[in-house]
Amino acid sequence: MLRLLEIEFIKLWNNRSSKFLIFSYFILLTSIALIAAIKFDIGPVKFHLAEQGIFNFPYIWHFNTFIAALFKMFLAIVIVSMMANEYSYKTIKQNLIDGLSKKEFILSKFLTVVGFSLISTLFIFTISLVLGLLYSDFTEASIVFSDLEFIFAYFIKLIGFFSFCLFLGILVKRSAFALGFLFVWFFIEQIVKGILIWKFFSKETTGFIAGFFPLESMWNLINQPFTRFSAVQSVANQVGEDLSYDYHVKWFEIIIVIAWTCFFIYSSYKLLKKRDL
Repeated sequence: MLRLLEIEFIKLWNNRSSKFLIFSYFILLTSIALIAAIKFDIGPVKFHLAEQGIFNFPYIWHFNTFIAALFKMFLAIVIVSMMANEYSYKTIKQNLIDGLSKKEFILSKFLTVVGFSLISTLFIFTISLVLGLLYSDFTEASIVFSDLEFIFAYFIKLIGFFSFCLFLGILVKRSAFALGFLFVWFFIEQIVKGILIWKFFSKETTGFIAGFFPLESMWNLINQPFTRFSAVQSVANQVGEDLSYDYHVKWFEIIIVIAWTCFFIYSSYKLLKKRDL
């Protein structure tokens, strides 16, 4: 496995655009820490975002993983381009000639997906832990390490999404078309949801059905954290709004994403196996 990872690392390291996107991605993740620096004074009103509880444990695990997941398109481009380059530069054919089996080739790509997801997860865990220890009002171990389910959900979410991108890269062969297909698929899911609500089911039933769609299931793993924020809750209570919401990661949603991940990786292998390279 280390040999397979080494092969992929060499390919990525020798590609300028891939290196740029990877570094940009982790710089953007680091920029989450800059939120702590947001402060402004308007007359007697002094506002410092870090003091509003946004980095309190355990809320920070939820907030940071949700925000970090929005940047995953940077690595998605790397994954798709990684496959497109294999076809463009004929490296896939050369790898197979050199003795790499098609199963090992797909395994090397999947290990890269897992590697990116793991590094990103450890990175956001570290940033969140440091920010929390610096700014959180609660630093008891029992509070600090509660709600770590969001970190696990973030890891599963990245693996599922990157596996989908890998499958599209193999299916379409061209990075631009693969990314275009990804956006088209997103709109297809939204259109189907709209039709189901309009013609057939209630919003709640449609939400349950849509939870089995690939992109929707990945999105559902980490629900929006904003209405959980104490300041938002206070404003809602003052105007009589009920913002009660189930924020927790659900085990069956984890299983759905894992099932899609297995499907995408297996389909990638079957596609590659059938093709004459």
